[in-house]
Amino acid sequence: MKTKITADSTCDLSAQLVEKYDIRIVPLQIVMAGKPYKDGLEITPKEIFQYVESGKGICQTTAVNVEEYAEVFRQELSRYDAVVHLNIGSGFSACYQNACIAAEEFQNVYVVDSKNLSTGMGHLVLDAALMAQSGAEPEKIKDAMDEAAGKLEASFVINSLKYLHKGGRCSAVAALGANLLQLKPCIEVIDGKMDVGKKYRGSFEKVIRQYVEDRLKDRTDIDDKRIFITSTCSDRQLLDTVKALVVGFVEFKEVIETFAGCTVSNHCGPDTLGILFYRK
Repeated sequence: MKTKITADSTCDLSAQLVEKYDIRIVPLQIVMAGKPYKDGLEITPKEIFQYVESGKGICQTTAVNVEEYAEVFRQELSRYDAVVHLNIGSGFSACYQNACIAAEEFQNVYVVDSKNLSTGMGHLVLDAALMAQSGAEPEKIKDAMDEAAGKLEASFVINSLKYLHKGGRCSAVAALGANLLQLKPCIEVIDGKMDVGKKYRGSFEKVIRQYVEDRLKDRTDIDDKRIFITSTCSDRQLLDTVKALVVGFVEFKEVIETFAGCTVSNHCGPDTLGILFYRK
């Protein structure tokens, strides 16, 4: 049976990975100045940052609607026997609910709630694609991804609360206090929802070094098959430092560096970095 893997654009996989694993990406929309743009196709994180920094306001994200999902499923079922679609976590967006409604129109569409975002979700998308390439039945792919979702560890450190504050996800008092104290919060995905973990203090580089150590050092419960280093950072030296730290703590078989797409960038802003991997 030939199964097609599709995924929301929030999986933050590079164009090279998407092509290599034959994945179809379904874009969310970014609304800028009242006009919608398809994530990754018609707008970039850089354009979002430039818009916000110009003082014109903040962008919004819009879920993929039922009709859009149904059209994607219809197109892929004309070429494949089944579709397995992976969504951004249902706790973050209406995408999962909309995809499930669309899937009811078809016999062989299976929808997975990743309970995650960015390359936390990206891990599942790649593993689903690998299973599809090996000829696994779609039901088995969905079941395996449902189980794997509970083993993901996803977190990010945010340099500034400006974007979260502008987007209504952080009070002005909290943002002001964090900026005055040079606090950089670690945002963790726990049980399908975002939570604030450790609050770091100091320069971004110092904080990132400590964050990587906290996440990886002396742990025996990490699955070493793959790790994503995902960021909105433009500092190449910092990214190289993070990669060196990662491989120094855990000998991952695969270390993949990606840049966060428009959805994560819109909420977190520039200079956000996370490491995302599986626990055993």
